[in-house]
Amino acid sequence: MTLLQDSARTRRRRLGVASAAAGLLAALLAAGPASATPDPGDGNKAPKSVSRTVEKQAEAAIAAGDIPGQDEVVHSANIEHLTNIPKDALPGTNSDLAFQGKYAFAGNYDGFRIFDISDPKAPKTVAQVLCPGSQNDITVSGNLLFLSTDSSRSDNSCASTTQPATEKSSWEGMKVFDISDKRNPKYVAAVETACGSHTHTLVPEKKNVYVYVSSYSPSATFPDCQPPHDGISVIKVPRDAPEKAAVVGFPVLFPGEGPDGGGNPGGPTNPGVSKTTGCHDITVLPSKDLAAGACMGDGILFSIKDPEHPKVIDQVQDNVNFAFWHSATFNQKANKVVFTDELGGGGAATCNAAVGPDRGADGIYDIVGKGDQRKLVFKSYFKIPRHQADTENCVAHNGSLIPVKGKDIMVQAWYQGGVSVWDFTDSAQPKEIGYFERGPLSTDAIRTGGSWSAYYYNGYIYSNDIAKGFDVLKLSDRRTDPAQRVRMDELNVQTQPDYFA
Repeated sequence: MTLLQDSARTRRRRLGVASAAAGLLAALLAAGPASATPDPGDGNKAPKSVSRTVEKQAEAAIAAGDIPGQDEVVHSANIEHLTNIPKDALPGTNSDLAFQGKYAFAGNYDGFRIFDISDPKAPKTVAQVLCPGSQNDITVSGNLLFLSTDSSRSDNSCASTTQPATEKSSWEGMKVFDISDKRNPKYVAAVETACGSHTHTLVPEKKNVYVYVSSYSPSATFPDCQPPHDGISVIKVPRDAPEKAAVVGFPVLFPGEGPDGGGNPGGPTNPGVSKTTGCHDITVLPSKDLAAGACMGDGILFSIKDPEHPKVIDQVQDNVNFAFWHSATFNQKANKVVFTDELGGGGAATCNAAVGPDRGADGIYDIVGKGDQRKLVFKSYFKIPRHQADTENCVAHNGSLIPVKGKDIMVQAWYQGGVSVWDFTDSAQPKEIGYFERGPLSTDAIRTGGSWSAYYYNGYIYSNDIAKGFDVLKLSDRRTDPAQRVRMDELNVQTQPDYFA
């Protein structure tokens, strides 16, 4: 473990020769925007070979100390790496995280794992549930756990196998588990949804839990995923009878004429931008009856006063720098939204000089106006200030607020770019204030890895690393120390709490 403060590694890295960097960018753009999960299967993504030139560049950067060595852990002085728990019985890709009391719930393409985090320095595995179905986006509410399935399966059981989406009998959607006994979760319900469930977001109420299901990429050849797919599925789950869970609506968020609805048309009209055929992820702020949707080629702000009938307030596009609107985070006052751009679908090296600071980044938007007249106004981009090797998949990904009253600070995953803590209190001048990362998994190929989700919960940062497992970090900084006094009983990051209500 190496502690860095003012060394060359903390400054912006200039890796590679201009010709190689330009070639990488050209290839990325020519390929067009990838989906958020380039490989829709259940297994780990296959390594992508790189040229000998790129391999030599990565090796030279390590030798020069410009980037960490393979698997070497480095971090800023205000972050301590407490522990890492490697993957165990679930070898697939690690995905999202949720929290409840003393437990952390970690999604994996092969199922999910429950950790007892009573002692954050020594988490203990409570249960591992085998239930394949990418990407197993995960949330919890009370005694219920929800799991997204976004790969075509032979049936809705946890023993299902891969089956083509062109077959009518194939299944994708939401699974519901009873977790009243954390050591023995019980599968209690399944709800099929159009185009599956890539991600989902909870809108919890006392008697029911509403689930907003985000999915995309319809095809005329898919019986259960027909175009236009311009909305989201809304599932209603009775807490006392989860087996009665059912779809209660499909609100159209992008009305329009023609087979593709009214979202961003993508290329060739907007080259290098995803066509909007649904949403990738939604974050709700129930205390303000607001939601923000990251919807492929569009970012939207909408009202959820009536959770079964959400209403779009504003819709924005960035056809210059945003390829794939991936996720959204409100600040505490609900007068800003941070949207992420998952350029390259999470499988490409975009944290380099060739791609630059404005693509594969965060976009910070102020919310101005009142009520249904509110508008999203772009202010700036944020991207980690450390170039990565061209063998490291790196792009903006999942993060959460760090609850500091009067400040806008969040922690965020960047795949092999690691974990970044950054301040966007000044929307136009965001800045990084801490980081944690590992060196490249490989210098001879792009091997998918790094932090999928990095979230702050009850005084610690928890990161689910695709390849390396479950990391726990301790952040000690006068700017964020007040957050240690904030305690939550439950946290699903895409259902943002009002920390200071």
